[in-house]
Order: sequence, then C-alpha cells, then structure tokens
Amino acid sequence: MLCACSGEQFKFEEAPQSPESLATRDFSASGISSRTGDWEPKFDEAQVEDVESTLKEALSLNYEEARALLGRLEYQRGNFDAALQVFQGIEIRALTPRMIRAIAERTKQRKPRFKADNVLPNLMSMHSISLLLEAILLKAKSLEELGRHTEAAKECRIIVDTVESALPNGMVEGIGEDCKLQEMFHKALELLPNLWIKAGLLDEAVTAYRLALVKPWNLEPLRLACLQKDLATTLLYGGVEVNLPSKLQGKGPTTPMSNIEEAILLLLLLLGKMALQEIDWDAEIMDHLTFSLSISGMFESLADRVEQILPGIYDRAERWYFLALCYTAAGQNEAALNLLRKACGSSEAKHKPHFPSFLFGAKLCSQYPNHAHEGIKFSRKVIDLAKHQNEHFLCQGKKFLGICYGAAARKSVLDSERITFQRESLNFLNEAALTGNDDPEVIFSLGLENALQRNLNAAYYNIMMYSDMMVGSSRRGWQLLALIVSAQQRFKDAVTIVDFALDEAGRIDQLELLRLKSVLQIAQQQPKQAIETYRILLSVIEAKKEFWLQAKNFDQEKISKDEAITERKLEMEAWQDLATIYADLSSFLDAKACVDKAQLIEFFSPRSWHITGMLFEAQSLYKEAFVSFSISLSIEPDYIPSIISTAELLLKLGMQSLPIARSFLMNALRLEPTNHDAWFNLGLVSKMEGSLQQAADCFQAAYELKLSAPVQKIE
Repeated sequence: MLCACSGEQFKFEEAPQSPESLATRDFSASGISSRTGDWEPKFDEAQVEDVESTLKEALSLNYEEARALLGRLEYQRGNFDAALQVFQGIEIRALTPRMIRAIAERTKQRKPRFKADNVLPNLMSMHSISLLLEAILLKAKSLEELGRHTEAAKECRIIVDTVESALPNGMVEGIGEDCKLQEMFHKALELLPNLWIKAGLLDEAVTAYRLALVKPWNLEPLRLACLQKDLATTLLYGGVEVNLPSKLQGKGPTTPMSNIEEAILLLLLLLGKMALQEIDWDAEIMDHLTFSLSISGMFESLADRVEQILPGIYDRAERWYFLALCYTAAGQNEAALNLLRKACGSSEAKHKPHFPSFLFGAKLCSQYPNHAHEGIKFSRKVIDLAKHQNEHFLCQGKKFLGICYGAAARKSVLDSERITFQRESLNFLNEAALTGNDDPEVIFSLGLENALQRNLNAAYYNIMMYSDMMVGSSRRGWQLLALIVSAQQRFKDAVTIVDFALDEAGRIDQLELLRLKSVLQIAQQQPKQAIETYRILLSVIEAKKEFWLQAKNFDQEKISKDEAITERKLEMEAWQDLATIYADLSSFLDAKACVDKAQLIEFFSPRSWHITGMLFEAQSLYKEAFVSFSISLSIEPDYIPSIISTAELLLKLGMQSLPIARSFLMNALRLEPTNHDAWFNLGLVSKMEGSLQQAADCFQAAYELKLSAPVQKIE
C-alpha cells in the first residue's frame, strides 16, 4: 500500500518483492540487466548516489513511486523512450480511485488535528499523489516529444479527470503549500488543450480550455489570462464550431450564441484586465479583438474599446487614426473625418506627420464632393510626404487629388474655375496612370472623369483597359462601359454589354444591371420589354425577402445590412421607373399605383414626389403639380428634375414668370452644366424674351449635349 502520509511509518500489505521486481522489472530500456549479470550502467556513480539519496529522503517508497522518480531522471536526461517505458510500468488506472478518495478526504475543510488524532486507514499521502501526477504529466510530455500527441492528450486527461472528480467545486485554498498537486494540475490544464491541437482535434481542445476556465482552479492571473487568450484564438481561427455544453448554456443576454461571440467575451475580459493593470499590455489581444469585432460588424463597439485604452499605449495621432477607421467602417464618415482633422491638425504640428491619416483623409474626401476642397489639401500633403518617405504612395496621392479636383469642378459656380479644376483633374489622373504600375483603380477613375466631362472616346479606351485588367470581373466596369456606349447612341451594343455582365455578376450586381437593361430598353422605345425586365427584377427581390423571413430565426444576423439597404433602394427605383413608363403611355392609374408602391418603401423620396407632379401636369392639374414639385424640392433642394419641371410650369404661366423660370434654370445649370433639358428650356425662355441669338445658342448646346448623354446619370 502507498504511504499514509509523509513522515509516518508505513507497512507493506505483503512482503517486499525481490530486488529484481523493484529495480530490474522492465528496466531493459535503462541499460540495467540483472538477469545476465552484465551491467551496462547508463548513469555514473554521482547519478546513482542521487537516486539513492532521493529514495532515502522519500521515507518510504513503493514500487510505483520508485518508477516515478526513475522516470523523472530519464526524462530530465532527454531519454524519452526510456522514460516512457519506466512510466508504463505504473498501473495508474488501478490507483486512480484511491487517488480521488485521498484528494477528496485530505482537502476537506476541517479543524486542525493534533498529532495523536487518527487518520483514515489506507489513505494515500498528498506527497505520493503529487509524485504520481507528476509521473503521468512527464509520461504525457514524453509521448509529445515522440510525436504521439493523441496518446499524450489521453494521459494528460487522466490528471484533469482525477482532480476534477475529487474536487468538483474547484481547487481548495492553500492546497499548494504542502505539496505539488496544484502545480501539477495547473501544468496539465495548460498542456492538455495544446496536445489536442497538435493532434488535430480542435473540438477536444476547446472543451479542455473551457474545463480549465469554468471552475475556480486557483490559477495565477497570468496563467488564467493566457488560457483565456488561447481559447479565444482557437475559437476565432480554428474553423470548428464547438457548441457550449448544456450545463454551461444560460438564457441571459450575455450567453454567447457562437464561437465568435464567446471569443469576443473572453477578449473583452482580457481588455478589462489590461485596463485595470491586472496583467501587462498585450498588443495581440487588441489585434484579435479588432478582428473578431470587425467580422461581426461591431465597429462602434470596437471604437468604444479603443477609447478605453489607457494613454501611452498609442500615440494620439495613431489612436485618432484607429478610431477613424472604426467609425468609417460603421458608416460614420463625418465623425471619422473630424478625427483625421485632429490627427493632421495644428496640435500635431510639432510631431512627425502621421502619413496614414493624411492618406485616409484624402481617400474619404475623394468620396464626398462636399469635401472636395479639403480633399485637395489632404492629397497635396500626401504627395509632399510621399516624395520624401513613401514614394510608392505618390500614385495614390495624385489619384485622390485628381478625383477631388473633378468633384470641385462639379461644385464650382464660376465657369473659369470649373474649367481649371477639370483640366487639373485630368492632368493628375493621367500622371497617376503613368506612375501607377497599371493600377486598375487609377484607370477606372480616369475613365470616369473623362465620361463625366463627355470625353467619350477617351473614357471608352480607359474603361476597356480597366476591364482587361480586371479580367471582366468588375460590375461597375461593365456598367460604366454600357453607359459610355449608350452616350454614343449605341444602345444595342450597350444591351449586349449588360447581358454579358449579367452572366458574370453576383446577385446584387445582377439587380443593378437588370435595372440598367430596362432603362436601355426604354431608350430604344421598347416599353413592353422594359416592363418585363422590371417584373423579373422585382420578383427576384420579393423572393429574397421571403427567404429572409423564413430564415429569420436561424441566420438573420448573417444578412448584410448594406445589402438589404441596396436591395430596398433598387426596389423603390424600379417602381419609380415603372411609373415613368406608364405615365409616358398615358396609363395614369397604373403610374399612380407604382408611385404609391415606391412611397411605401420611402415616403420622403424627391423622385417619387417629382413623378407625382409629372402625373398631375400630364392631366393639366398645374396647381397640384406645382405643390408636388415644391415638396420634392423641400426634401432635396438641389434635385435637378424638379427644378427644371418647376421652371417649365412657370413658362406656362406667361411672360410675368419668365425671370423666375430663368432663375430656376440657371440654378439647374450651376448644379449640372451638361443637363440638356435645362439648356433647352433656357432657350425657350430666351426666345420668349426676344433674345433669338441667345436662344439659338442654348438650343445648339442642348442638341449637342443630348447626343452625348448617357441613359443614366454617371456617378
């Protein structure tokens, strides 16, 4: 029997076996053979004396404990095969029930015992238990070194199961003071999931991590943080969905519903510990949290966490840049731009310019015409910095500068300023194309600017080059090419391009291309074909909406919010286009029904109210039409179709309204100088005023612009 406790005399249940049974049974791996009488000692005399000394210090050792000590020596020497053979002689499965009973009894909270108190008979000492647990742990490590990871994990699991069975409520305080049981158990908790990972059984690894974290095992804060971090990374990158066991599942709002949610909760706990300085700062934890919140679309939450990071971890400019990225991903571009202004502002003038902030600011401003002039400043700073330290970004700086100049030209009031900005836009975009090493985005931007300036041949060449670079995989490339071809009045070729793009495009892209095809069919005076195309478009959208409703309880969280908004917008535009077709066919009831459908989706749509005004005007209800156009302009003051339609109504009122009509038309031309309808109506105003030469010039401009007008506005 094992010793009752260290320091107490013990008795064997049966007579001690011969020296052969203790020192030579299955010891051929250690180089000792007593059967033949030939000694091939593997240890020198000092090591043998060390073993003898250890055996004497152990007070009383039985057969298993002797093997545990000898196996430890072999492991420390790196003789893993020999150590494994020694450890395999320990009948650990037969001893496990006694170990569980001994741990449970000896860790019970009881009053201090006096020396004379009796102990339970046949109860193993904590020293013996610790020694055997260490033997199992070293056996698992030996198997790991030999590449037998699954067997190693099973051996390591014996330690975890044994202690968990004995201590179902967690580790007792103070148990690690007198023995190594707690230390061996903690090492096993750390080793077990790593062994399962090496064995390729990630679900078992996740279970092992959860077992280590679900109960109070008296883990040190750093060890606990490492286990939490390792579990989070395994859940994030393991590629295996491991559901929580039923005993860990709760009904509260904090219960994770997926591996990613569980990883986020773990990483948030670690981030809180770093904020409280319970553990040192670990940049990897922030990287993992950034990834997990990003793929979950929780960018605002990520921004909140970044703001909670203690000062000194990130520089001010770097922190603002990080926050700007978060808010941009969350769709709050104005907030992001404000942060970039801080990062690039006068408060940071004494520090080294933060180049990524200037580059990101230029990119954001290039996407919004209202910030075009500010984007020019950002882009020029990018070019200046790129010349000295980041030459590979010089092309990007020129691209953004060209885009911002083009946007500024379209916002400009003065003709001279507009012409200058248009020229600068093409100059910088051409320079970017020359130095951009065939960057397709630069070529697309150049083609788009040429198309907006009605340089159709150059635009056609640029977009064809872009399509070749993208190997025909870009929907916006095909869409812009079809619009350019339609501006050249080649409607059949444009339809062919759209049909080809439909075969290559994704679902959302297909919906946009279907609408473009319908518009092209309207331009070819094919209303029946256009109505049929719109029917297909709307039926696809409706089928998708029904699918979402059926999948609501399962994967609604996976549906992209932006995708849903895009489809909703396309559905509204389809109903509006149909209303226009029926209005042209004088089917006013059908047109009104389509407008009502569009307004159910978005009541405050300027185009819906504009179409309503057109229906009233077609029925000679001018007062009601004027009210509808006014509502449209109250929603969007710069909505050009309603501005022009209001001017047309004023023309019908007679000479006294001509100055007001001219004012509306001049405003429309300020917003869109290439609008042929505005030029045509301005010619009518000039003719009614008696300025025939000016009227002729306006009619000439309207005619030429109409010949180069695409079927849809290029944006």
